[in-house]
This record gives sequence, structure tokens and C-alpha cells, in this order.
Amino acid sequence: MNAASRQIPADLSVDSDFFDLIVGCYARLTGTPLIAGALGPDWLYDHAPFAVLAHNTDADPRFIYANRTAQACFEYPLDEFVTLPSRLSAEAPDRAERQRLLDEVIRNGFVADYAGIRVAKSGRRFRIENGVVWQLIDDAGTLHGQAATFSAWHDI
Repeated sequence: MNAASRQIPADLSVDSDFFDLIVGCYARLTGTPLIAGALGPDWLYDHAPFAVLAHNTDADPRFIYANRTAQACFEYPLDEFVTLPSRLSAEAPDRAERQRLLDEVIRNGFVADYAGIRVAKSGRRFRIENGVVWQLIDDAGTLHGQAATFSAWHDI
């Protein structure tokens, strides 16, 4: 585990600093807000009608955040989600395409209008659409990982 991932608390579900990192980086990189200004970390975690996930910077990144919508899509409770290597969110044949996406995010800061096939804990396959993936870089320039959101999905 590297220094950036060690600095992140274990439970980020309503952590205000991590919330600020997610929404601040999204706004800075995309030029649009992720959520309305008055809403906070509890709304993003418990009530957002779109999925938000984040993984750390480990060599094999693992999820460090998944809101309730993401947990429902992927069928993992939070305690299991945050132990899952993020590559396992895609089936083996789709992992190379997922890695290309993540490499593009590293180069450009974010990618918008992403769509792809993902796999739930049960093996159910679903297509995510309207996805955005972005870098989580704090004000000091430390990379904490990458985050993703998607607002549309359907089983395939």
C-alpha cells in the first residue's frame, strides 16, 4: 500500500474530507458540479440516485468508496466492496478495455460519456452508461485514486 492510500480512513461513507475530494475534483476537472451545493456526504452516500465509486492507488487498486446506489448495482455491501480489487468489477475479457479507460483518465484527468459492461457479485452482467471517471488529486497534488459515477444502467 502506498502513502496516499494509507492516509485515507477506512470508512469514507460520510467522511467530509473525502466528500470534498470527490466533489471538488469532479467540479475542477469537468467544469460542472457533481451535486447541488447544499447537499453533503450523507446525501451522496445514502440518497444519490446515481452510482459513485472510488478506488485507491495500490498496484492492484481496490475500492475505497461505493455509495448505496453503487452497492445495489454491484450487489456488494460496503464492507465487502471496500475489499474488492476494482478490476473485478469487469469480467476478464472486458478488463483490457477498462484499463485503457483508466489510462486515458490518467492522461486527461477525466473521461466523460463512458459506457461499459460490468459484473455484479451474483454474476449478473449490466451495462453502465453516462459514466464519468476522474482523478482524485488533492490541493497538495497528491493522487488518492480515481472515482467514477454513472447515472444509467440496465441488465444485459
